Amino acid sequence: MFRSVSDLIQITKERNIPISEVMIEQEIEESGKSREDIFAEMERNLDVMEKAVEDGLKGVKSRSGLTGGDAVLINQYREEKQPLSGDLILDVVSKAVSTNEVNAAMGTICATPTAGSAGCVPGVLFGLKDRLNPTREEMVRFLFTAGAFGQVIANNASISGAAGGCQAEVGSAAGMASAAAVEMAGGTPEQSSEAMAITLKNMLGLVCDPVAGLVEVPCVKRNAMGSSQAIVSADLALAGVTSRIPCDEVIGAMYQIGQKMSSTLKETAEGGLAATPTGKALAAKIFGSAAE
Repeated sequence: MFRSVSDLIQITKERNIPISEVMIEQEIEESGKSREDIFAEMERNLDVMEKAVEDGLKGVKSRSGLTGGDAVLINQYREEKQPLSGDLILDVVSKAVSTNEVNAAMGTICATPTAGSAGCVPGVLFGLKDRLNPTREEMVRFLFTAGAFGQVIANNASISGAAGGCQAEVGSAAGMASAAAVEMAGGTPEQSSEAMAITLKNMLGLVCDPVAGLVEVPCVKRNAMGSSQAIVSADLALAGVTSRIPCDEVIGAMYQIGQKMSSTLKETAEGGLAATPTGKALAAKIFGSAAE
């Protein structure tokens, strides 16, 4: 039904329907399942996300000891102090971090679009819940909208850190969340596209350099930054700010950058932060001297 963001926006104009509806109809067409079944499947994903957020905010710790407990600290700070970045952004960040901490602790999450970038979409969604008071249906539609943009990226670039660096994972996830936030806030499909472009172009070149090869450092905190960028980009788009480079071209640029990126910076743990003295020391501590 659509392959590019421009295709997606054109369909919404011709049929006067939101992006989420385009994605729902495509899923029905491709799977042969009923609308009710498609919606129920996505609602189960929503349930998984919600539980991960809740579990992470109670406090979890990874087996390696590299990550855990930061979501609790962020939430306590948000509740007890006056955050410099504002309550909403810190709420979003705490929920994004909580999700990724659950992932690192071997808990159940919903990959959106990957496990390493699973915090951005639920962080933004559940962070906005108290602000926008969406219905359950609107929350499920948020996920369909995010999925539509994720599908375009997957078809035209990559959502894999091993193929395109962290720009393809957290960058994509943050853009997906930003676009979906715009629709939930009452913005137009065009504004969702602008939010995606603004988010993604500000995360171009982000490398994938997991310390000790684990999806923990710096992955968890990158989800914090990605989710905060998603909120800011959504606000920019809703304010009428546009990206001078069209969304599809930004996605194309991300693909080209990923192709040119060194293999040491694409999930191999051979470069970037993983190759720092502390990164190597942490790997050796976790896996023994063979990791040095």
